[in-house]
Amino acid sequence: MHGSKKKVLLKVIILGDSGVGKTSLMNQYVNKKFSNQYKATIGADFLTKDVIIDDKAVTMQIWDTAGQERFQSLGVAFYRGADCCVLVHDITNPKTFDALESWREEFLAQAAPRNQEQFPFVVLGNKCDLPQPRGDLTGKYQKWCQDRNEMPYFLTSASQATNVEAAFEEIARRALQQENQESQDVPFYPDPTIRIQDGPSPLYERPGANQDCAC
Repeated sequence: MHGSKKKVLLKVIILGDSGVGKTSLMNQYVNKKFSNQYKATIGADFLTKDVIIDDKAVTMQIWDTAGQERFQSLGVAFYRGADCCVLVHDITNPKTFDALESWREEFLAQAAPRNQEQFPFVVLGNKCDLPQPRGDLTGKYQKWCQDRNEMPYFLTSASQATNVEAAFEEIARRALQQENQESQDVPFYPDPTIRIQDGPSPLYERPGANQDCAC
């Protein structure tokens, strides 16, 4: 890449119910770390990672969100400029999958992308290392994704790092495609009202909120 070219910034939003492992997935991908100590995310926080996608240097800005409530106060400013949305559920808890449709609808309403039908979503069924409910639920999950513009679906484990790299590589690739389309019209500028900060922040996390594993 020539020095005169600026590195592309890709904004990725991770949504899903509380405890499905959103923070754990992000930390496993960015920091190669996993902790059994569950910390409830308060509001939103993000981590960044520089990656090469199809010979192009990009910076992924991955936003982690609170799942226990909608945090409407974050509003449009939080969702604005997203290049990809990741929907996460816990495959040991089918109710967290049932909630994905409302998370998807909320994102589309808040972010209001120009082409909602083509906006990239990626679905992660996390905690695949744990015992799963009986029945062909994976087939149900994959069909749900296929019926919604062929969303990619990955079975992941943040604790074992299963498919985490592969999933985020696909997320980055689709985000880059979306960013390329958007940049032809209006460039993305980070919203100045959002606190920009690297790494976990005590302002956004409350230690020991729940001792359950969020792997």
